[in-house]
Amino acid sequence: MPVDLVPLASTSQIERTPSREDGIPAELEEDLRAFGCKLIHEAGILLKQKQVAVATAQILFQRFWYTTSMKQFGIGDIGMGALYLASKLEECPLRMRNLINIYDLLLQRTSHALSPKSKDLFKYAPMSYFGNTFYDLKDALVVAEMQILKRLGFNVHVVLPYGTLINYLRVLGLTSRKDACARAWGFLNDAMQTPVYALYAVPTIVSAAILLASRQLDIALPSSPPHCWWDLFDAPWEDVWSVCGYVMRLYRERAPEERMRVLRLVGKKDVRGWLEENAVGQS
Repeated sequence: MPVDLVPLASTSQIERTPSREDGIPAELEEDLRAFGCKLIHEAGILLKQKQVAVATAQILFQRFWYTTSMKQFGIGDIGMGALYLASKLEECPLRMRNLINIYDLLLQRTSHALSPKSKDLFKYAPMSYFGNTFYDLKDALVVAEMQILKRLGFNVHVVLPYGTLINYLRVLGLTSRKDACARAWGFLNDAMQTPVYALYAVPTIVSAAILLASRQLDIALPSSPPHCWWDLFDAPWEDVWSVCGYVMRLYRERAPEERMRVLRLVGKKDVRGWLEENAVGQS
């Protein structure tokens, strides 16, 4: 087995994350993680940031929640800090003001979706650079970057899966199938919204993306023991199947109430208020 070059969550962290210790249900935590990664992705597109920086930010964001509860930090603040830090790590730094402006736009759009006028066209109201909003977001960004570094122990090394995917597709003779390459690449990107990059080695995640793509496109690959294609890449079948489950859960149909609940819990104060309300309701 190859030596893991990236830090993965421990068994105790997986079984009981800090957020679950504070009373946040596992399904809600997964949804909040996914929404935080969506905000990072949307901010990266609007900022025309490189894909490697956006992907690195999403992985750091996912790792962070195995060390800290969403009761202590908001997914919006940590997402902003992760993207700012990842941009430095990948040597394509962002201007702090630009990042703050984009996140203010995304947060305003989220608030608009919750308002009674959500059916009206969203109009962005630029913030005043001499008002409190800009300086509050700036302070939150600085604190978020510092906390990510502190709580991850400055271990921010990230191995991205794209080069591995290309090599595996060559080995399997699938590089001529552009639809398979695009589908597997898309699954890798979607997996960024799940915790799998903090739980499994890259060969396992890439094998899961290829498995999902091949099954959706009815591509036959050797799957009968002892000639299973995933064994070529030291990817245990149980782990590959588990990663597939994480990815497919992203596409499940959600009730409108569930979607609205996630939008309401972007900040730590919102999460604390939700926990207090539910604690009262349960008692």
